[in-house]
Amino acid sequence: LDREAAKGFDLAGPNVRRVVVEMGTAPTAAAAADGYRSPADMLRLTRAVWRERPEVFFSPSVYTYFPLPPGQRAVVTVHDAIAERFPELTLPSSRARLFWRMKVGLALWQARLVLTVSDFAASELEEVLRIHRSRLRVSGEAPAAEFQPSTDAAEVRRVAQSRGVPAGAKWFTYVGGFNPHKYVGALVRAHAALARGREHPPHLLLVGTIDKDVFHGDQAGIRAAIREAGTEALVHWTGFVPDAELRHLHSGAVALVLPSASEGFGLPAVEAAACGIPVIATTASPLPALLEGGGIFVKPGDAREVEAAMRRLVDDQGLRTAMGRVARERASGLSWERAAAATLAALREAAA
Repeated sequence: LDREAAKGFDLAGPNVRRVVVEMGTAPTAAAAADGYRSPADMLRLTRAVWRERPEVFFSPSVYTYFPLPPGQRAVVTVHDAIAERFPELTLPSSRARLFWRMKVGLALWQARLVLTVSDFAASELEEVLRIHRSRLRVSGEAPAAEFQPSTDAAEVRRVAQSRGVPAGAKWFTYVGGFNPHKYVGALVRAHAALARGREHPPHLLLVGTIDKDVFHGDQAGIRAAIREAGTEALVHWTGFVPDAELRHLHSGAVALVLPSASEGFGLPAVEAAACGIPVIATTASPLPALLEGGGIFVKPGDAREVEAAMRRLVDDQGLRTAMGRVARERASGLSWERAAAATLAALREAAA
């Protein structure tokens, strides 16, 4: 761990020993779309692993991978193949793409097993990165315990109003980054088409960190799409919203919309489903299988399909309720305990 990460994690326990490595560049900055670790930082990290010589080294994300000592057994997590499928949408420069290819290539060469988050992601990694299926293991994700339907209508309305939704209005939520491959601009256009001509148009909440997003962002393009659509009064940038409040925003929403080019898992959709609302999500993801019957699944970035799905749900309370019920049932079958067990099994297999 670097010193900042060590402050943020409570890892105390009889079988836990923290190894803190002084680094010049924070891991979040190194993992950014145009960031990288310095050779000095990589050497410090490699030396720390050399000194400790763990049975297995676990890298929970390839974004922060660094070279390991020769012969070190490792399990590396690769969440998806989005950067490889859509390099122009995820990596802003040729230098960033070069460093990414080098890092991922080294990680896959050194890893005994590769962990990923869904069967869909595993198929993508097999096809795009040519990882043999025998080396791939799946450890899924799940909604946090906070995500459940809110029974406090007054609190739902209070939280929504605090984020710009007027009393009595309906709203949709989007949760995630504002990167080009998320196709938020297409969502803005779909929402504008839906709102056009309605006496009481629904609002759209864009939930996610704006000023501290270290990845390749497209906030300027999204703002331009909002201006062009003339929906400045209907689209609200909320910034980061804590889970305890996000639960209320989801519970009162018509649906969550996630029209991305691709998703390795799609955790924001699963969290919304756990709150009892339907999702409108990309078909290029595991979500059609994970939340089958709990939403409407659309072609990635297709504004017309997104608008049609939004229209169906905003105008049909019965459909909304039925799909929300199924969505919650599907989400309840996912657990972090199961994910932890799958991860532990992969680590034990790599150590054997």
